[in-house]
Amino acid sequence: MKAINSIAVGFDGSIESQAAVRWAARAARDFDATLTVLHASGALERLDSPHSFSHVVAPAVVDTIVSEEGLDAARLHWIVDEGDACSALLHSVTPPIGAQLLVVGSRGHGKRPGLMIGSVSLELVQHASVPVVVVHGR
Repeated sequence: MKAINSIAVGFDGSIESQAAVRWAARAARDFDATLTVLHASGALERLDSPHSFSHVVAPAVVDTIVSEEGLDAARLHWIVDEGDACSALLHSVTPPIGAQLLVVGSRGHGKRPGLMIGSVSLELVQHASVPVVVVHGR
């Protein structure tokens, strides 16, 4: 198996995305990898979201989680990307991020009732060219 040097995780401020960041921070620490925390800021998301994120500085909760998990802050990257969450994460596998592992939180509130994962998680698993970890926040 190829070494994992870069991990990307989606973050939208939810409890589930915080759990995903925690899991990804632990993995990045254990693999000695960089961690890119990515927030997708599409037009619909900007209208519905109670969160407003800086394009420059990661939210305090992200910094806290990374610190608690023992990941060197120098290996943390914060990116706010235009578009939907799935597309942003799928694009993170290409340079400059070059993620070799994708991590996403799941609320299980997808369009398909009864599924354990939501529509973003399901779409990501179906289309990613690298391994995907889906973390439940509960």
